[in-house]
Amino acid sequence: QVQLVESGGGSVQAGGSLRLSCGVYGYIGSTVCMGWFRQSPGKEREGVAIIASDGRISYADSVKGRFTISQDNTKTTLYLQMNSLEPEDTAMYYCAANYRSGRGCLQSIDADSTMAYWGKGTLVTISS
Repeated sequence: QVQLVESGGGSVQAGGSLRLSCGVYGYIGSTVCMGWFRQSPGKEREGVAIIASDGRISYADSVKGRFTISQDNTKTTLYLQMNSLEPEDTAMYYCAANYRSGRGCLQSIDADSTMAYWGKGTLVTISS
């Protein structure tokens, strides 16, 4: 059984940085599509960044140039480096995965219902 466990959330001031990690437990395979989603109070969950098994990446417009998604060579840890954080980035951040490939994976950033596995989230709070 696959489990995703996020860590690295916290409270920082605007302009600061955080790095989120997502540990993958259980066999998930090498063709997995993985991404980060977030949900703020009163808002729908939205895709932040996603990485396909072939290395292609897609970002939400709101985080382009500030956030970087990456994973280790074994694909057992997913990262999200978040720089120049803004109060609007305050949210619960979730790690998620599915087995879509290529363009299908990248399109998953706008379709969280396609994600098969979810972590429980890590809270990020940005103060102004």
